Amino acid sequence: QVQLVESGGGLVQPGGSLRLSCAASGFTFVNYAMSWYRQAPGKERELVASITSAGGSTNYVDSVKGRFTISKDNAKNTVYLQMNGLKPEDTAVYVCNARHRWAPSFDYWGQGTQVTVSS
Repeated sequence: QVQLVESGGGLVQPGGSLRLSCAASGFTFVNYAMSWYRQAPGKERELVASITSAGGSTNYVDSVKGRFTISKDNAKNTVYLQMNGLKPEDTAVYVCNARHRWAPSFDYWGQGTQVTVSS
């Protein structure tokens, strides 16, 4: 059974940091590119960061470049999102996604973790 379980969200003050984790099981993690998406109330889902299956290449939405870092540990079947310099506009539900490197129809989603940035 495929599972993606996010953790690490919470309430943080502006300028603070959080590290999100997404633990994967039920599929061959090393063959999957991983991404973090977010969705704020009343807004469309947005791709925040992605990393290739081997972890050699990353991409970020412009609004988080220089503040967020995505990483992938294939030995632990886990992808991380280190978020520094958090801003109120980063408030959203953050969701983990896995997509097979050769067969993108194999596409899995987690349930999400809430991140709230507020003083």
